[in-house]
Order: sequence, then C-alpha cells, then structure tokens
Amino acid sequence: MSMPHQPDNEMDELIQYIRATRGFDFAAYKRTTLSRRVHKRMAEVHISSFADYRDLLEADADEFNALFNTILINVTSFFRDRPAWDYLVEQILPDLLARREPGQPLRIWSAGCAAGQEPYTLAMVLAEHVGSGDLRNLVKIYATDIDQAALAQARQGSYSDKEVSDVPPSLQERYFDMVDGRYLVRNGIRRAVIFGRHDLNTDAPIGRLNLLVCRNTLMYFNAEAQSHVLERLHFALEPDGYLFLGKAEMLLSHGELFAPVNMKNRVFCKLESRPDRKTAPDESAKNGAPAPPRRMSLRELAADAAPVAIVTVDIDGTLASANAEARGLFGIGSSDIGQAFRNLEISYRPVELRSRIEQAYGENRPVYLRAIERKFPDGEFQYFDVTIAPLAGGDGAPLGAAITFADVTSLKRSRDELQRSREDLETTYEELRSTNEELETTNEELQSSNEELETTNEELQSSNEELETTNEELQSSNEELETTNEELRSTNEELETTNEELRERAVEVESLNDRLSALLSSLSAAVVVLNRELLIELWSRSAEELWGVRTAEALGRSLATLDIGLPVGAIQPAIRCCLDGGSQREQVRVEGRTRTGRPVHLEVTCSPIAGPLPSSGVILLVEEIEA
Repeated sequence: MSMPHQPDNEMDELIQYIRATRGFDFAAYKRTTLSRRVHKRMAEVHISSFADYRDLLEADADEFNALFNTILINVTSFFRDRPAWDYLVEQILPDLLARREPGQPLRIWSAGCAAGQEPYTLAMVLAEHVGSGDLRNLVKIYATDIDQAALAQARQGSYSDKEVSDVPPSLQERYFDMVDGRYLVRNGIRRAVIFGRHDLNTDAPIGRLNLLVCRNTLMYFNAEAQSHVLERLHFALEPDGYLFLGKAEMLLSHGELFAPVNMKNRVFCKLESRPDRKTAPDESAKNGAPAPPRRMSLRELAADAAPVAIVTVDIDGTLASANAEARGLFGIGSSDIGQAFRNLEISYRPVELRSRIEQAYGENRPVYLRAIERKFPDGEFQYFDVTIAPLAGGDGAPLGAAITFADVTSLKRSRDELQRSREDLETTYEELRSTNEELETTNEELQSSNEELETTNEELQSSNEELETTNEELQSSNEELETTNEELRSTNEELETTNEELRERAVEVESLNDRLSALLSSLSAAVVVLNRELLIELWSRSAEELWGVRTAEALGRSLATLDIGLPVGAIQPAIRCCLDGGSQREQVRVEGRTRTGRPVHLEVTCSPIAGPLPSSGVILLVEEIEA
C-alpha cells in the first residue's frame, strides 16, 4: 500500500519518542532513508499515520524490535566485495603484522558488525597469517553494533548454508563445524572476537587501533553526523592506522582527516589532525558553535584507552563509567551508564563485588581479589586480578570506588604491554606535534585543488549512498521472499507425503472391503447389521437372495419397514437385549417367507457389535432350518 505524505514535525516527534523510551537516537540518520524505512514498517502493520503508529508502539513493546529491525538494515556477508577483501589480505594485513611490536597485539575494530560475518572474516584471514593458536595473543578484534538482536546472533556464530556460501571451501573446513544443519564458527575464531553494543554517534570510540573496519555504515548518516563520526574514527586510529570503508563511501569531503591508500577498494590511512585541533573530537567548538553534550578530558580519554578493564561506581551505587576494555569484555552499553550497579551482571559475575565495595568503604583501603575465574560457555577460562579502590574527595569523604580487572591469564605479557603503552603515549605525542606541522602545508595545497571538485563529488557521493541503501533494502526483501518460498516448498512436500499416505490407506481399506464382501458372500446364512436405531448398515448377498431386496434398496432403511417376510416384532426383544448389553448372544426361531412366498423356518442369532456399552449396533445371522 502507498503511504500518504506525513508532516516532518510528526516524524520528529516519533524520533523523539523513540529516543526517550528506548534510547535509540535516529536524528542523525538520513531523513529520506529513515522515512522510507519507517513507512515500510507502517505499511506492514496497515497503519497510515504517525500518531496511530505511536499508539501501537505504546501498546505493543515488541513492535519496537520489529521497527528497529526494519530501520537497521543488517545486510552483510562473509568476504563482502571480494576484490576489496583480497586487497586488504594481500597488502594491508601483511604491512600491519610486519610493523607490529613484539608482545603488542594488533587492535582491530569492526564498527557496525551486524550479525558478525565481517569480524569473523577478519579473524579467519588473520588466522591464516598467524595461525589460529596464536590468534588471541597476537590480535584483538572488537566488534560492535547498535542492534542488540544482531549482536546476539553474532555471539552465537551460527550460520546457514547460504550465509557461508561466500566462504572458500578450505576456510569452511578449517574454521566451521556442522551442527544440526548449520555452520558453527569454531571456538578459536569465536574467542578472538569481543562483541559489544556501541552507538557510533554518541559513544566514545575504542582507542589505539591499527585497523578500523566500518563498511556501508556511514552512508546511513546525514552529512553533519558523518563528519562527527569520522572525527571519532580518526581519533581512534593510531598514526599509522588504516580505515576500511564500504564501496559507497569515498570521504571526498574529509581530506583533512584521511588520505586514500587505494580508492578503488576504499582503504584510507589516517592523516594527523590540524594544529588547531589539540583535543579529542568531543571538544567544544569555538566561535559560538554549539557545544556537544559532554567534553571528554584527557584523563577520560587515557582511561578509555587503557589496556585493562576499569569501571567506577559512585557512592550511591550507580555505575558512573566504564572504559572501552570493560565495555568490550563485559558487554556494557551506553544505556548501562547511570544504572544501579546491583542490577548489572558485572556486579556479581565473575565475582560478587557489592560486598567488597562496602568492605573497601569500611576499611578505607583497596580490596584485592586474586585469580578470579571467569568461565565461558565453550568451556574456556579467563582469570583476573580484581582491585576495588575507594575514591575520596578533598575532605576525605568517600565519593565512590574504582574497580580494575587485570587479565592475569598471561601476566608477563600484560605488564609488558602496559609499560610499552605508557612509552608509546609519550612518543606518539611528540610525533603528532611534529607530523602536524609538516602536513599542514601539504593539506592546504591539497585543499585548494579539491575545493572545485568537492561540490560535484558530494552530489555523486550522496546519490551513490542512496543507491547502495536502496540496493541493501532490496536484498533484504529478496532474502525474506526466498525464506517464504523455502517454507512453502517444505509445506508442499509435507502435503504430498500426507496425500500419498492417504492413498495407500484408501487402497488398504478398499482391499479390506473386498475381502469382507467375499467373506460374507461365502456364508449361506443371511447377514444383516443394524445400528441402534435399527437402520440397516450391512446387507449381505445371501440376504438379497433370501428376500429379493437389493443392497442399495436396503441400506439406511429401518428393518421393520421392509416387506421381506421376516417377523421383525418377534426378534426385536432379542435385538434390544443385545444393544443394551444384557446379552452377548440371543437366538430366536420364527416362521417367515422367502422372496417367492415359500414358507420357511428361520433361526435368527443376535450378537452385539463389540465395543463400549451400550453397543453401537447388532449383527443378525439368519439361517433356514428344518422344521
């Protein structure tokens, strides 16, 4: 059905309602794409106005999930755009591995990972370079998405035959197991990927990255939001880091942040920030520009980049902050900040922390927990040294507690990594200052040349992004149709099987009827079957010959209405006795006549039809006897 035009203010009200009730902020998404996706969902539930659809959201909480699944088009696949992946595997990854410091793992972030195919592709190609046994020690892969349902599917690592069709057979054999008809990612690959919820537009970025993969995600944001997100991604990368984008994303208007390494395959390298930009991308703008809702201090950024997991809880028992490592390890989302700590899983797993926090407050000293065990569903273990340190103000009054989770599974490696990180921060600062000065002149020259092309390129970029979005929507719809067709084919096969069984049973019944007719025809005595109303249900051939009434004329009629020369009144007491369960066999001798009028002596044997009492019918066996 076609949807009527809806005023923009009604769309804005719906976006504000979703943000207020569920914490999803779609204001930064392209309005045309967002409107099209919302109208698609409204058409599916047969609603034509935003007001009516908001009423549905208020009445049915499950409708939010259906709406988010429609807006967040989770179209992805293994090795998507294969030539681009070939370039990444053959050129970029070897360069990153060659420049990796001993004991320093590569840090990779897959932003907008959807159902997990992209980070698992990264894990597989890296395992081919370093070996699956060393993968967890040499590489850290963070995979994030705003869609919790997609993340749940990604954590399972279970895919259909169609979904893994783009994975080369050799990689399927090495990195997947077939379980209940689905391909399950093996533990060595699954443990190398850390999944967590993250909103690119509002949450702090994961830091110190060597490679950032964000493919076909930026195209859903409007120009302002794209600029904001790209500054965050720029800050997250190391000076020699790479950015890997989708085929519809070219960064033509952001030449001051990234330079193309291979434009055809959408691989970019980080350029140092302009000299006038000394802080993280969240610093408030100058000269009257609107300030963002929160300024990230250098201390907060350093904590967010720390290689150990750190969370802070205020004196009221509220989760105040969680750095990137903590968010990745324990699945803490931005919506959890400000929530009661006791309601979060981290408060009791892998160890009960609430009582230890009270102990730290009471004793006014840190509480240390050694070698705390954390067990994963696949049977693997991880161990932490946990420190609960009370935080006090200038007057000595407690303000809260900082909780640090130090991974001591490889204690020596972790200590060396922390020391190198501190030295790297100092070296990086000097390199940034020097490189910024060198690049400023070059950037100004490039900017002058690019200004004339930017307007045309931006229009082409916008059209390209819109086409790519439409293509993904069509692909999503096509997948839904294929699933429906497969279900219909399965149902048809079941119906054909059922029909075949019914035909076989009909043949069996027909065979049994033929045998019964032959058996009755072989009896010299007449056989008559009556129901409880004394209506004839069976009339044997011998009965036809004895009284001259055909079966078609007898069936369904009352025995008493047939003029056949059988004194029915004389045998009715015996019939009723058998029907009511009073006897299993009654014999009556009566005088009757045949179809030719010849007098005969008849012996009538009455037997009830076997079954629950009272009987559903009676069988009459009528034989001619000598006087």
